[in-house]
Amino acid sequence: MQTMFSIAVDALAYGMVLFVISIGLSVTMGLMRVVNLAHGAFAMIGGYLASYAAQNFGIGYAGAVLVAVFGTVLIAIPIERLLYRRIYGSPQLTQVLMTIGITFCVIGIANFVFGPTLKTIPLPDQLRGSVDLGFRSIAAHRIFAIVCGLVVAGGLWFLIERTAFGVKLRASVDNAAMAAALGVRTEVVYAVSFAVAVGLAAFGGVVGAELLPVEPYYALRYMVTFLVVVSVGGAGSIPGALAACLLLGGIDTTGRYLAPEYGEFFFYLAVIVIVTLFPRGLAGRLK
Repeated sequence: MQTMFSIAVDALAYGMVLFVISIGLSVTMGLMRVVNLAHGAFAMIGGYLASYAAQNFGIGYAGAVLVAVFGTVLIAIPIERLLYRRIYGSPQLTQVLMTIGITFCVIGIANFVFGPTLKTIPLPDQLRGSVDLGFRSIAAHRIFAIVCGLVVAGGLWFLIERTAFGVKLRASVDNAAMAAALGVRTEVVYAVSFAVAVGLAAFGGVVGAELLPVEPYYALRYMVTFLVVVSVGGAGSIPGALAACLLLGGIDTTGRYLAPEYGEFFFYLAVIVIVTLFPRGLAGRLK
């Protein structure tokens, strides 16, 4: 029972970390129609910025998170303005080639500036210990990751479904020309959406650093993982992405606990089965 409880907690925490990082990619692919394979690169930038700020300037964990999120968004704004806007509406192959190129550039620049070593982000004392539930103790960081995932899911759903900005975003996606004719500044909507997606990637990169270590080839190592989550959940679907992350996170964690010699075999086997049964993902595009 203790082993099963440990698997459940680790799987939930891992799934939530995947969700926080991947949901931005789901938004850009499902709502903005951009196959952004450089999404993991922005999570990597966030992790590098947080590590540098914490270790070189003595900034606390909360400050490092803020530096990571806002610093990554500031870096992403000119990239979106100069590069991404040129591929909105372009063929998917063009988008794939452009974003893979951006990924390799980010990896090269990050390793040149910060060095090709594993980056650590010191946790505060509150997140280093464990929380006693009476019958079992849970690592505080695991609980923190789970809470972050739930907050992000609720906040993003509210933003898209219950705010004027969400209405403008969905209108711009469905018919950009008509939305523009009605006074919606579609370029601004896309830029803000991209900034939110990048900020979430950076936030997830920091929060999940204990489970997905920030290392020199982070952007490439997890590129397929993030893309798979979006494909399984259904691009643009928040509930679908959450379900996919929890399901795949549970399968991967269970496999690593019970049969570690198989590596990621069970993870990708589950992906094959799910995609075969649900070609459009678990939930499809968010309406």
